[in-house]
Amino acid sequence: MKDITPQQQKVLDCIQVYINKTGFPPTRANICKELGFKSPNSAETHLRALEKKGFISIESGASRGISIINPEIASEDNEYPIVGLVAAGSPTLASENVEKVLNCPKGFFGSDFDYFLRVRGLSMKDAGIMEDDLIAVKKTQEIRNGDIVIARIEDEVTIKYFQRSAPNIVHLKPANNDFKDIEVNLEETELYIEGKSVGLIREN
Repeated sequence: MKDITPQQQKVLDCIQVYINKTGFPPTRANICKELGFKSPNSAETHLRALEKKGFISIESGASRGISIINPEIASEDNEYPIVGLVAAGSPTLASENVEKVLNCPKGFFGSDFDYFLRVRGLSMKDAGIMEDDLIAVKKTQEIRNGDIVIARIEDEVTIKYFQRSAPNIVHLKPANNDFKDIEVNLEETELYIEGKSVGLIREN
């Protein structure tokens, strides 16, 4: 098979993830929505290139007529745990918090990650993060202002923008005017950054 470009790999991974989640291939419109293409023609161009290189076959006249010729070659699937509502005081990846596992190809988000966290609430809706979305979490302490972080304040876990305004003062900022900033004085309150969001999957 011929070499595949990074953008074509993203399209191929998108098809594989969609099939894993729904049991059938995506339409051109689905691919555009998942990858942010402005026009179905962009998706079509990549699909035709993938077909020419032997990664997929396309059935003419069918909106979902895409099939992966060799899934083992097409995508390196990996299983990642989906963490649901985290019980207060328990480690995020404790077995009682894991709903199930989800296959997701390496490199799907352009960054490695460690698990999916299911979103509860609408405090980040203006950042495009809605109730029940799955955010891909990379476990790291290398956080910059403006990153979307998974933070544990004492026993509670929350998803917010990170903003350090002073050496001992951190603001966890929502993306919804109905919610207020959380100010954390590190001298008084224990704050642990579980990691940061590197991507999102919407199941519904």
